[in-house]
Amino acid sequence: MSRLSAGLRQLRQYPTAVIGLIVIGLLLVVSIITPIYIPYSEAVRLWRGGETVWREYPRNAAPAWRNWFTSTDLAASIILRTEEGDVEPVYEQVSADTREARFTFEFDFPYDTFPPELIMFASAQYESKQPFVEMLWITPDGREIRAGEFSPGASSSVRFDQDSRLQRRLERETGINDVSVIRGLFDDPSQEGLQVLKGTYRLEATALLFEPESDLDLTFVSYGEVHGIAGTDHRRRDLSVALLWGTPIAMAFGLLAALLTTVTTMSIAAIGVWYGGWVDAIIQRMTEVNSIIPLLPILIMVGTLYNRSIWLMLGLVVVLSIFGLSVKTYRAIFLQVRELPYIDAARAYGASNMRIIFRYLVPRILPLIIPQIVTLVPSFVFLEASLAVLGLGDPILPTWGKVINEAYTQGALFNGWYYWILEPSVLLMLAGLAFAMVGFALDRVFNPRLREL
Repeated sequence: MSRLSAGLRQLRQYPTAVIGLIVIGLLLVVSIITPIYIPYSEAVRLWRGGETVWREYPRNAAPAWRNWFTSTDLAASIILRTEEGDVEPVYEQVSADTREARFTFEFDFPYDTFPPELIMFASAQYESKQPFVEMLWITPDGREIRAGEFSPGASSSVRFDQDSRLQRRLERETGINDVSVIRGLFDDPSQEGLQVLKGTYRLEATALLFEPESDLDLTFVSYGEVHGIAGTDHRRRDLSVALLWGTPIAMAFGLLAALLTTVTTMSIAAIGVWYGGWVDAIIQRMTEVNSIIPLLPILIMVGTLYNRSIWLMLGLVVVLSIFGLSVKTYRAIFLQVRELPYIDAARAYGASNMRIIFRYLVPRILPLIIPQIVTLVPSFVFLEASLAVLGLGDPILPTWGKVINEAYTQGALFNGWYYWILEPSVLLMLAGLAFAMVGFALDRVFNPRLREL
């Protein structure tokens, strides 16, 4: 243990190892904090919920920090909800049973681009007669445009860009044929062509409530082209959920696979060397047979024909890697350790075979396997991501590889949604580079042949 502690202290001499340790530390912190703040059940609900959960998020929106690197200020989402007090309704009694409710959604629009969508969500409480709502759009220069009418149900939505009558009104207003509803609502008539009119907009919704106990909640959403720290995908899901939860999954898969395969392989090699004879011969033959069995095709076959659970894949990786070629490397080391005097002393005072193997043989080479465990982690992280990219990832959990797979299937590169692929790819590269830098430094510290004179 003293040699191990001294070796770890020597890592401070390698700047790349220090940087790698910092990155690994950050990844481990994220891996611990994420399940606390986003529990497993909540992460699955969010990722599998689709538009029922993410209805107020824009579709295929870039991260908000994209505006830092462009001269054009891309539109961000604006959400106003009556149930949260963003808009206070004004009620007026029209008749004995009928009330009029006025909602004024007022917001500033300082952006250079048009919003991709405008939607009004409505939730009405009534017994038999639905409320009736009329909407009026008021631009910063004082123009008033009838924005449509509808009768909301228990859960309704009005998409402005699907209103053909509103489109015809805007065509007359702008003088442009086939103008989209959203561009027409935000157009600056004083400029040639379609240009965004910046300023304060108002959407006035007047609702008639025909029953004394009826009520109405409205939510107005002006969707943006940028959103959040990681952006959104084609199903409006916030990619930060997958990126955050992908971290503990990648770390758990990589660390467990590397640790279990290395420890079991080393133990099997030690047992074969100590007992020798037919035990060692069987282990060597199994190692040689296992070395020609392709791991990835077997995992693809199991994922296609049986189950794609990430824990099943982890178990298969460990089982198929136990009798890897590392057995022969460890065997060569143990053959030398077996001849050391302290092993003869342990045998002389009557130590059992298992005690000699796990108390004297295995601990002797522990410092040598630590670098191997560290350098193996990224290979298993990439293996899990590769399976997900091939469409064989866990169907429930959000992972980095699954984000890349969905980006590929939706043509992210062809549509200019580069962030969708770059974010998980950068995280994979950072994790691999960090473990590689630490592993190479550990190998230099603990391997006598690589030590500097």
